[in-house]
Amino acid sequence: MKIKKYKDKIKVAIDSPAAAGAGTQAKLISKHYNLFYLDTGKIYRLIANIKLRQPLKYKYNYIERKINQLSIKDLQNKKLLTDDVGTMASIISKNKKIRQLVHAFQIKSAYHPPKKYNGSCLDGRDITYKIIPDADFKFFITASSKTRALRRYKELKISDKKISLSEVLKSIKKRDKSDYNRRISPLKRTKDQYLISSENESKRSCFLKIKQIMDKKIKT
Repeated sequence: MKIKKYKDKIKVAIDSPAAAGAGTQAKLISKHYNLFYLDTGKIYRLIANIKLRQPLKYKYNYIERKINQLSIKDLQNKKLLTDDVGTMASIISKNKKIRQLVHAFQIKSAYHPPKKYNGSCLDGRDITYKIIPDADFKFFITASSKTRALRRYKELKISDKKISLSEVLKSIKKRDKSDYNRRISPLKRTKDQYLISSENESKRSCFLKIKQIMDKKIKT
């Protein structure tokens, strides 16, 4: 889609608790407006996967090198979606040195996307107020813990037949507690975010709500 009457690159920031549908919406937004998309949580999951599966390589210099050479393809590994990786990612995200490395990569992606894109779209936990505080659009996408757990359960069940919904719900609640209460860059609501509930919405209807908000500003 060609953006008309908009001189600068568009910056979209999305924050949300786990499994609220932010990633899905960010992808739809990015495709529609031709924005460079980055799922920032996947970076922490990538590092968490290294700590869990390759503990001997979990050293600052190796992590720094890995992030500096990071490609979007690296973040598409389905192993990063497992529940244990998600829990470890939440723990790792509290590490100040690791956050500085990841933040630098996120900021570069947000403010200097490849030239072929009309801008950038990042989703995570602290994107709206920490990574892109001057974003043109700030969204906070949410849903109840039960709804989010069911969504994540359906994803995980494909590769892990033994996993139970109660286990996933427990993990989601644990993640929420960690994300909202961590001392460094916690997940939080701010006054300048558009609140989008995906509770009883289809992917399409949720996207159309966001599109309506964006089009109104872009075309004025």
